[in-house]
Amino acid sequence: MITLTEENYIKSIYHLGKQGVNNVSTNAIAKDIKTKASSVTDMVKKLSEKGYADYKKYQGATLTEKGKRVAVSIIRKHRLWEVFLVEKLNFSWDEIHEVAEQLEHIKSEKLIKQLDAFLEYPTHDPHGDPIPDETGKIKSIDKILLSQAQIGDACICVGVQDSSSEFLKYLDKNNIALGTELIVVHKEPFDNSVTILVSAKEFIISNMIANNLFVKVG
Repeated sequence: MITLTEENYIKSIYHLGKQGVNNVSTNAIAKDIKTKASSVTDMVKKLSEKGYADYKKYQGATLTEKGKRVAVSIIRKHRLWEVFLVEKLNFSWDEIHEVAEQLEHIKSEKLIKQLDAFLEYPTHDPHGDPIPDETGKIKSIDKILLSQAQIGDACICVGVQDSSSEFLKYLDKNNIALGTELIVVHKEPFDNSVTILVSAKEFIISNMIANNLFVKVG
């Protein structure tokens, strides 16, 4: 039986590996889950013994196919619960991550199947991230960061890179949500800030904001 702690480590290795890192270092995992590197070493050795990861001293860890299946299953549950919290319990999108972190460890496959059906098989969570289907397949969408869009581009907001409560509250304050239509009016070369037009209102957003907002052009 896999433990909650082991699932958190597997999820961390999966997310860090998706950032283009071939072998995820113990220091990177320790930073991600806020623990000591020595504790990480002990855990990845245990995951390796159980067949969830490959670990090489001084090189880091990668997930095996068995480990990847566990990671995708956790992500599927997390994102389905986020949809449930927003659509059925009226949580706001900046409140749901921590609650879903607790719910994602529920083991009942029947419950998750029923939840998926109850929600009418959503494809994306409230932050725009794709929800893996029952087989683990993840359907990606065509998107770029707003910072990569060109002047004159008409865009639709489709996701966020940063799902922190602070960032989502900033977007709410400026009436930016998934599905919001905007036009890139100007890009400032000095600090890479971006002037956008939303609902006939023009305002400037920082490069940090533009680097955390996914859009679809056209």
